[in-house]
Amino acid sequence: MKSILKKYSHAWVLLYFFIYLPWFLWLEKTVITDYTNVGSRFDELIPFCELFVIPYFLWFAYIAVTIAYFFFTSKQDFYKCCAFLFIGMTICLTIYTIWPNGQNLRPTSFTRDNLLIDIVKKLYSTDTATNVCPSIHVFNSIGAHIAITHNKQLSSHKWILHGSLILTILISMSTVFLKQHAIFDVACSVALSVVMYLVVYKIDYSKLFVTKKSKKDEPLW
Repeated sequence: MKSILKKYSHAWVLLYFFIYLPWFLWLEKTVITDYTNVGSRFDELIPFCELFVIPYFLWFAYIAVTIAYFFFTSKQDFYKCCAFLFIGMTICLTIYTIWPNGQNLRPTSFTRDNLLIDIVKKLYSTDTATNVCPSIHVFNSIGAHIAITHNKQLSSHKWILHGSLILTILISMSTVFLKQHAIFDVACSVALSVVMYLVVYKIDYSKLFVTKKSKKDEPLW
């Protein structure tokens, strides 16, 4: 038991969800009508398409499987992936709290009646059209793909890289085709992803904590 606890001691990072979930649910209950509408005319040009509900819900499996893979195979990649996702999600929640936002793009009626439409209706009834910018759906998808591309084992398989990229693109598209998010939400998520990529993957923090040798320790020639 001790060996197992030591091997998976990095599981403490997942305690973050005890912060994220209550915070997000509180925002969903409090941000209802008084918010900034981030929708635009460009969003109105995008047609509603219920087929995108498939990649939209695949997001849950995509993120869960990615985190689980790194949890069991690479502690370093797990920490980096979680740092990217969790810090970014916290920034998103902070933005929602300081700047309540939402969109009014959802259709009020549907011209078709099928299983996918029923799923969309259920989605609309359980998930409000607020707290949308930046889109956590888009941000996490980009974060998962970046983490996969930086893993030696996964990045050695082109079909995994291509599949991950395609799924990330489809998930991002699904947010606007299902009228869950506006184009502005997606753009802000991409911008946040760039910042988090630089913070998590490009900065060598080990060098920041290395003390320089004093002049006394330097050789004379």
